[in-house]
Amino acid sequence: MKNNLPIAFLLIFLSCNFYAQNKEIVPYKPSKSEILERYRQASKLDEAVKNKVFKTRVNAHWQKDGNTFWYCNILKDSVREYILADASKGVKSKLFEELKLKKALSEITGKTLPQKSLVIDSLNYDAKANSIALKYDKSYFEVSLSDYSIKKITALAKDLKKYSGFNNQWARWESFRTDTISPNKKWLAFIKDNNVFVKPVSGGEAVQFTKDGTKEKPYGSLAWSPDSKYIVGYHITPIVDLPVHYVLTSVANTTRGQLRSNPYKQPGDPFTTYEMFLFHVENQKVSKVNTPVIDFFDAPELHWRNGDAGYFTYEKVDRGHQRFRIFEVNTQTAETRSIVDEKAKTFIYESRLFTHYLKKSNEVVMTSEKDGWRHLYLVDGLNGKENQITKGEWVVRSVDSIDENKREIWFSASGMNAGEDPYYIHNYRISFDGKKLIGLTQAKGNHNVAFSPNKQYYLDSYSEPNIPTIIELHRTLDGKKIMDIEKSDASDYLATGMSLPEPFHAKGRDGITDIWGIICRPANFDPNKKYPVIESIYAGPQDSFVPKNFMDRYTTEMQSLAQLGFIVVQIDGMGTANRSKAFHDVCWKNLKDAGFEDRILWIKALAKKYQYVDDSRVGLYGTSAGGQNALGGLLFHPEFYKAGVAACGCHDNRVDKQWWNEQWMGYPVDKHYEEQSNVTNASKLSGDLLLIVGEADENVPPESTYRVADALIKSGKTFEFLPVPGMGHSDGGPYGRLKKRDFFVKHLLGVDPPDRNSNELNQ
Repeated sequence: MKNNLPIAFLLIFLSCNFYAQNKEIVPYKPSKSEILERYRQASKLDEAVKNKVFKTRVNAHWQKDGNTFWYCNILKDSVREYILADASKGVKSKLFEELKLKKALSEITGKTLPQKSLVIDSLNYDAKANSIALKYDKSYFEVSLSDYSIKKITALAKDLKKYSGFNNQWARWESFRTDTISPNKKWLAFIKDNNVFVKPVSGGEAVQFTKDGTKEKPYGSLAWSPDSKYIVGYHITPIVDLPVHYVLTSVANTTRGQLRSNPYKQPGDPFTTYEMFLFHVENQKVSKVNTPVIDFFDAPELHWRNGDAGYFTYEKVDRGHQRFRIFEVNTQTAETRSIVDEKAKTFIYESRLFTHYLKKSNEVVMTSEKDGWRHLYLVDGLNGKENQITKGEWVVRSVDSIDENKREIWFSASGMNAGEDPYYIHNYRISFDGKKLIGLTQAKGNHNVAFSPNKQYYLDSYSEPNIPTIIELHRTLDGKKIMDIEKSDASDYLATGMSLPEPFHAKGRDGITDIWGIICRPANFDPNKKYPVIESIYAGPQDSFVPKNFMDRYTTEMQSLAQLGFIVVQIDGMGTANRSKAFHDVCWKNLKDAGFEDRILWIKALAKKYQYVDDSRVGLYGTSAGGQNALGGLLFHPEFYKAGVAACGCHDNRVDKQWWNEQWMGYPVDKHYEEQSNVTNASKLSGDLLLIVGEADENVPPESTYRVADALIKSGKTFEFLPVPGMGHSDGGPYGRLKKRDFFVKHLLGVDPPDRNSNELNQ
């Protein structure tokens, strides 16, 4: 008998373990009273978590010495503390003694200051004089910090020093005038009766350069060469965009609806065209430049060759976004040649196309995705020779600054750090030849860098969705950390019971690529019950959208919605930006795809990892392009998505704005536009749908949603429809968000939402 005891205990252990692993997890289906209580608790929690996280950012006020800055922390109960940091010494301290400053202010104003923390409207600090000048209670004062002597002043001094700053992009399209004075101030070029004239500024008769300009086809958009010898202008065929209309139904002080109209270019609509001409001032010669007509976007910015005004370059993006060129024009011959000629089988993302012209060296720094990733290139503007500056399976996100003298580029990128979310942004410096790459942000996380005006120091703020923000001061020369500045305090927030979002990744449709997202759970949820899933969706190809920062404002609604008894998620599927070109190309002429295959696999992987995730009850909601996606999920993947809320969706890409839709759906407007339209496919609806639209939407015409409603009605489909009087492009505002919550409670939890007409929540 003794010998059998170990075996018996082993059998008991194995049977218990088997039971634990195979215990049935029941779907979460609350009673009406329970859901009412959830609404009440969710409302209380929404209020309880406000202003519960501190020290999330530092707004540094750098001083003239270039080494010191001050900032203000707002703490619990609105208590403020003013901090002085000395970068050269690596120390920080209180900017002033608050009790002594209060006493000084009280004496000079003759007023008793309140006991609460001192709130200063604006403040200047003078490190050299060890004094502060401040505005308090509509008056201005100067205070010596050595003895807190105080005097009244008339105003705060303005800092007139202009800092170069770090620019993210340079414009490519000019705003030209119809009259302009030459750089040498001797000539005035102007348009009169639709034609080009030039006359001496000192007086004299004007010379008419053109005679064929008409009202229907005028000349215009004039620009001088730096040596004042040439004028570049255009023979223009103007196009007036047709209007879209909407009616305001509830305007005060009238019993009539008010018609509103605004010009709106839709896919396929024509553009104003520009034929480029050269006007030679000395011999009054007119030359038509041998270059294609500019029939997409406006007249381009001109870049004149340094040291030789006989040449200039300009950029041209072909309609359809599949070709980008930099042309060089010879002003003597009016002939052109291509310095850059880039073509793509899918699309060139024009809005992210960065170019910067180096004036001293006649070179161009530009971005390209020609090797499959967005990288920096250096192009010789004289011979077109091209050298790649950055390389690798990672993405240049932005260019902060270019130092032509040191031949260095300061930029941000994502995906370079192994074992980290590939969307996390880090900052770098690199030389023009692709060498001397220096990482300025080493710690894991999503980084935001703010440089001092003299660029000798920078504040590095970094965090993750579930890890509080850390703010450090670094030296720019080598990236060395000087000192810790602040760390976010979320203890009061977590004390409410609210959980933080959890990052999660799973393989996409190719079985190789990681798809990233976040999940939000209800506070104090029961892991022995299965909760429905709601996806907050926005699959617009112009960016990636899953929050990467701690306490990102975009997670607020997700976390609030989760409190009603849902697992709320957000995912970046294929077809969105900031990964490889191939990842992004999925969207090409294919907005219907919306990364759904990746999203569905991600949610299924989540349900496999966490048994409390119920992937048999999945809903989704979105606004604008997200509204298009939310309805698209129901139409094209009804086997997975059961309920959706679509707000102000661009449901038919032929109805929405030209610039956004042609970038992804291409030009000309072909059959694929119709085939992928939610309007065309409305008869496929099998799930539960709530449509929301603001009647005053000037972004996506309201008829986009109304056309879907019309198609659903004609197909005999059942759906809910919420038009919001007077509202523009939005998710429906507070009332729309309330209706969205009620909709998911009813259709995913199977419980009637609160009857607000009977004030049920307050009973």
